[in-house]
Amino acid sequence: MNDATASSPDPFDADVIVVGLGAWGAQALWRLAERGRRVIGIERFGIGHGMGSTHGATRLFRIACMEHPGLAPIATRARDLWYDLGERTGQTLLRQTGGIMIGPRDGHVVAGTLRAVEEAGVEATVLEHDELVARFPQYAGFGADDIGVWDPAAGISYPEKGVRAAVDLARSLGAEVLTDTRVTAIDPISGGVEVTAGGRVLRAARVVVALGAWTPQFVDHPLVARRTPLFWFEGDEAEATAPGGDFDLAAFPVFIRQLPDGTTLWGHGADRTDGDGYAVKIGLEDSNGAFEDTEADTVDRYIHPSSDYGMLSAAVARAFPGLDPTPAKAIPCMVTNSPDRQFVIGHPAGDPRIVVAGGDSGHGFKHAPAIGELLAQLATDEQPFTDIEFMNPDRDYDGTSWLDETEHVAVAS
Repeated sequence: MNDATASSPDPFDADVIVVGLGAWGAQALWRLAERGRRVIGIERFGIGHGMGSTHGATRLFRIACMEHPGLAPIATRARDLWYDLGERTGQTLLRQTGGIMIGPRDGHVVAGTLRAVEEAGVEATVLEHDELVARFPQYAGFGADDIGVWDPAAGISYPEKGVRAAVDLARSLGAEVLTDTRVTAIDPISGGVEVTAGGRVLRAARVVVALGAWTPQFVDHPLVARRTPLFWFEGDEAEATAPGGDFDLAAFPVFIRQLPDGTTLWGHGADRTDGDGYAVKIGLEDSNGAFEDTEADTVDRYIHPSSDYGMLSAAVARAFPGLDPTPAKAIPCMVTNSPDRQFVIGHPAGDPRIVVAGGDSGHGFKHAPAIGELLAQLATDEQPFTDIEFMNPDRDYDGTSWLDETEHVAVAS
């Protein structure tokens, strides 16, 4: 390197620009900053906002992931990073309460979970019908063939707190964060990318595009945003969701349950001792017309009793008679699905300048720190810590997917 080269200005504002600081982008920002990279994060709204997919107090955490056995090592890495992030920011970001997956042995919830347990080699315990009924008296309407799969590693994580913790730690490590700044263009240039945001043009060698439901506006990929409201329920009696009650989180842990008619519910108990003070959270699986396609900028942000929770309330009344089936609280949310309901992580069209992170399919938050690690590895030409070929943006969607074989549709949890 001669003196002229050594003194010439750096053509880039950063090594990596992260566009979107929701679940995955916030964690990518942290993991890149942890590596000492010059990184800029851009967020259209505030940090930990409620306009996209990363809000609503809690999300389910599982390691025995019915969606694909390749997610088990990602969930395991996420568990470790959640605890690391929590310790370094003085917060509880993951609570492993254990969780139960319920349904007929050949149904997608149980069969998918058992197949993932077998192929990924994770710990789980099968509860046969009588033991299941005895252990969970809050449940009603079991099918004659229902069994349960207990995932001892399951629990809950915290979306708003998790995002804020990652961004705060990234800032402390030197990351620059731009909030209330809308990105209007992402353009590849020679040796890098240009990101137009808030009237500025920023340049970097790499860009991570983690825009959730807004991703289809910037990446040529068949991703579809879905409007998926979130709901919370109280007990018929106030004591039911109080500490020590039948629907307290300790007594009513994380669950995914396929009912005899095929309807599938997911959720977890209340926690009145936590600062958030949340009620029982229950939602529907994205099937049988439960949710609808939407556009991120025009999504309906109102709640409509009949169309939004009529089906859910009827299912809650059958499944959990100790709860008031009318939700006590509801907020809108969005998920973004790929055609095969697997995540979309990697370099689209093999372009090393661009890393895309999309297709959360309603279960992406639990994996967020590990996805952030993978995005940081892809953006810095490191070897990913696990095989992610099943998430390749350029994969063939015409063949049979792992989910097709288990007849599974996404659980927006």
